[in-house]
This record gives sequence, C-alpha cells and structure tokens, in this order.
Amino acid sequence: MKKLLLLINPHAGKGGFHSGLGTALLRFHRAGFVTTVRFTDGHGDAPRIAAQEAAAYDRIVCVGGDGTLGETVSGLMRVSPRPELGYIPMGTTNDCAATLGLGHGMAAAAGTAAEGVPLDLDVGRFNMDKYFTYVAAFGAFTEVSYETPQDQKNALGKFAYFLDGVSRITNLTHRWARVEYDGGVLEDDFIFGAVTNARSVAGVIRLKEDVGVSLSDGVFEVILIRTPESVLQLGAIVTDILANKFDSEYVTLLRSKTVRFTFPEAVAWTLDGEDGGSHREVVCENIRHAVRIMVNGQA
Repeated sequence: MKKLLLLINPHAGKGGFHSGLGTALLRFHRAGFVTTVRFTDGHGDAPRIAAQEAAAYDRIVCVGGDGTLGETVSGLMRVSPRPELGYIPMGTTNDCAATLGLGHGMAAAAGTAAEGVPLDLDVGRFNMDKYFTYVAAFGAFTEVSYETPQDQKNALGKFAYFLDGVSRITNLTHRWARVEYDGGVLEDDFIFGAVTNARSVAGVIRLKEDVGVSLSDGVFEVILIRTPESVLQLGAIVTDILANKFDSEYVTLLRSKTVRFTFPEAVAWTLDGEDGGSHREVVCENIRHAVRIMVNGQA
C-alpha cells in the first residue's frame, strides 16, 4: 500500500476542510493509499512537517490556501527525493488552483490529488534560501495579502483584499530599481513588480493562454509597472491590466530564467501571498521541474 500524508491548515477558508473530509479520505483509500492526517498550528509548521516526514510518504497532499501550498513546497525543496504533491485549495484567492485547473470543493480536489496526472512544476528560488510556487512580488498592494487579518479574509473573501487595497491607493509608493534579466537590463521607477509562474495573480492579473504561459518551461513571466505621473495614467494602467495588455508604456512583460532586482534601500516582498521580508537585492531563479504535482490534465 502507498502512503499519503494529508496536511491540513485548519484556519484556511473558514475551516472548510470539514465539508467533504470523509469523502476525501475515501477517495484516497480507493486509490490505494493509507492516509495519515496532520494539522498545522501556525506559520512554519507546513514546511517543517513536509521536510521532516517527506521520506516516509509516497504523496503529500496539502489543504489550505496558496500560502499553505507555498510553505509545503518550501519544505519539500529541502529534501531529495521528493514525494508527489497534491493540493486541495481552501484559501481566499486560490491563484494556484486557478492556474493548475483544480476543481473547487474538498471532494473534487481530493479526486485530483488521489488520481490525477502528475505535472512537473517549476519552483522559484528566492535569494537562495526561500522558495515560491507562483509569485514573488513587491510594490502596490503586495502587502495586503499578509497584513489583512485572517478573520477578515474568511468573512469577506476576495472583497477583504479589495477593501484593504482601496484604502492604500492614495499612498502608493514607487521604487527605483535596476532589473537584470536574461538578455537585458531595465532601470526605472516602479510601483509594482512580480516574478510569476502562474496565469492568475491575486485574481486580478490574468495571463491568457495566447501569452504562452507554461508552468514547466523553466522561465518566469516578469511583470513590471512603471510609476504613473497622474491619476489618469494610473487608471490607464488598471485598464491595460484588466484587458491583459502587457506591452504598454507603463506595463511590461518579460520572460527570464533568472532575474535580479537591485534597490537603493530595502523593499518589502511577498512570496505566494506571505511576508517575504525586506531586501535591497533580490535574485529569483527558476528551478525547472522541481516538484511533481497532481492535476486534472496538462496545465
């Protein structure tokens, strides 16, 4: 019999794991797994448990939001070989689930985690000692995800991010940065920068299929938004983003395996929606095919 570790964040998504947990366990049993259930008690538990117990399991399935998935992947990146990974999304925005095409609800996602198709997923390494699954970002609104209280996220969902984001729009700060990427260098003032391996970021930035995003190609999509000179220009930027236009005067989309950011002073970053610390220099490196995650088909 194969062994599966079900790693649950009980605080994510209003504690929604209760609904469908029995069905999920039955799906794992029918797929030939002996399942052990563990709960996280706080930040840092998921990577610790994943790293310490990876060798004992054939598959680890995490239940929670994008942050829980990111933490679980971070733990797996500390060990080799790595067990296969499953993800049951229970968070607020679930960008990773949208990118991976995972179903909603405990039972449906558990079916994919138990019997899906393995995808070799790229993982981002951040300054050599941290990891992210879908986004590392700085600038406008990036602090909202980890500063918004969990009870507000659970009660209001994505609207909690919107409310907090609107309250900050008059205080947008811009950062001068030198951005070195494969084949070029940019120097400018930016209000936002993101290194992504996803088709959806915060439920707002969406990269359509014709952009050519692949989760396994060994390169990031790098989104940079230059500082607008007026409210009208800020409105034009928002319009461009909502229209998936990433080649305008203020919005740029690049592709690169490695990208380096240099700032005059320390800048706060978020990794998969969690606090990534403040840094004057950041290097993001794409580690191709780092983990195998279960999906419904080719993501």
